[in-house]
Amino acid sequence: MRFALDDFGTGYSSLAYLAQLPLDQLKIDQSFVHQVLESQANAAIVESTIALAKSLNLEVIAEGVETEAQQAWLLSHGCHAYQGYLFGRPVTVEAIEELMPVY
Repeated sequence: MRFALDDFGTGYSSLAYLAQLPLDQLKIDQSFVHQVLESQANAAIVESTIALAKSLNLEVIAEGVETEAQQAWLLSHGCHAYQGYLFGRPVTVEAIEELMPVY
């Protein structure tokens, strides 16, 4: 079992959790990722979060990646895992079951 801190940087996520919880992954909230190319402040937050996660030996996942340009920026700054509409839209359970092989 692995643990991820979701929506890092917003809501109830806290720097204190990084020291207290047995985490494996840190997920950068999509609100920062959406504006990473347009906002120097968001770019700095994402860059700092990636560096922080790496220094704590945590994997980094970027949420809300919708464009190839966002993915390229994240990759160039050391983030190698992504989720978002660039990779797939939400689907029903039935649609997933149709894609999965039966064993």
